[in-house]
Parts: sequence; C-alpha cells; structure tokens
Amino acid sequence: MDIIYHGHACVQLVHEGHSVMIDPFLTGNSLATVRAEELEAEYILLTHGHGDHIGDTEAIAKRTGATVISIVELASYMERTTGVKTVGMNLGGTVEVPFARFKMVQAFHSSSITTEDGQIIYMGMPAGFVIEMGGKTVYHSGDTALFGDMKLIGDRHSIDVAFVPIGDHFTMGPEDAVWAAEWLKAKLTVPMHYNTFPPIRQDADSYIAMLAKRDIHGRVLKSGEALTL
Repeated sequence: MDIIYHGHACVQLVHEGHSVMIDPFLTGNSLATVRAEELEAEYILLTHGHGDHIGDTEAIAKRTGATVISIVELASYMERTTGVKTVGMNLGGTVEVPFARFKMVQAFHSSSITTEDGQIIYMGMPAGFVIEMGGKTVYHSGDTALFGDMKLIGDRHSIDVAFVPIGDHFTMGPEDAVWAAEWLKAKLTVPMHYNTFPPIRQDADSYIAMLAKRDIHGRVLKSGEALTL
C-alpha cells in the first residue's frame, strides 16, 4: 500500500488500484503539491466539518463518483447540500467495503460549518479513523487534543502508521503528540496539521527528535511524498 501525504491533514491511501482520501483540503492549502482535479478516489473519509478538512470533497466526489463517509450529521449535510453519495456512521462503528475496513473512533475537537451569513451549523462529533487496507492498519486521528483513550486505541489495534497533529493552537502540540505516539504504539508515527497557517507553525524535525528520545520511530513526510508499506 502507498500512503501519500498532501499537506495539512490530507492523506491518500492507494492499494491495487483502489484509492481512499482523508480530509481532502487542497484548494487553499499552501502546502499542497497537487490539485483536486488530479486525484482519484472511491471513498472520502471526513473527520469533521471544518472547511480545512471538508476542503475539495464535493468537487472530487462529483467528478469521481466517490462515496463520502463521515459522522451522520456531516454526511446528512453533505448529501442534502451537494448531492454527493454519503454513508453516515458514528463513533465506535465500522463500515466495510470490498477492499478496506473503516472504523470511526473518538477525537476531542469541535465540528461546524460557518455559512456565508455567519451562521454556525453544528456538524456532529469530530472523529478519527482506524483503517484496515492492504493488510495494513493506518490510524488518522483527525484534529484532536491528547486524550487518555488513545491508550485503548493502541491496545486494541496493531497500528502500522499513525498520523497525529502537532500544530498546537487548534489541536495538540508536539509535547502532547509525543505522549499520543507512546500510547498508540504505532510502528511509525507521522506528524500532520502543521505549518499550513501561521498559528500552527512547528518544527516537525524537532518533533521526530523528541520521539526518538523515547525510542519511538517517527518520520516527516513532505507534501506529495509517498510512503510504501
């Protein structure tokens, strides 16, 4: 399986001709090296309703026919307002497709959409995903603070790669993300959700060095860089 990081929290999983996108924020993402129209997807997983995570979901889903999978409130909103195909689910639930399994787990954050007239619409609980695909397990935490049940996620699943935010301000910062990596016990930890905007500027190499001091294997992926498992 190939895992491609597209900057911010956008991750693409590709295996045997199948493609899954997570939080496809590309237009307006200063770190993105590809455009939305260049990417293919059969499924798009959304962790929550903020614009820097929904991103180009509508454009990609309409062009490719991809199904959007998210918490029920966000799925309902997307289907009603854009017409894309959706599957609504909830925390602890699992959606199985012919080539993958998507389990939704908790995240501690917020989730809403602000309309053009300034109205804030609640989009359900934020979430992360544990994804089994191509014989590997990938954990995408979504936007989150550090929380103790990351220990449970690490105990419950044998994680090959974990994507965790380090940006601080809107999510946990590097220090808390070290604890998250320790609890998750992934074979490889990759930082995300940093350097896209001024409030979340971080030194990712410094974070990897912090992990190394605890004998945790980490790696910085540049935007557009692929990791093969």
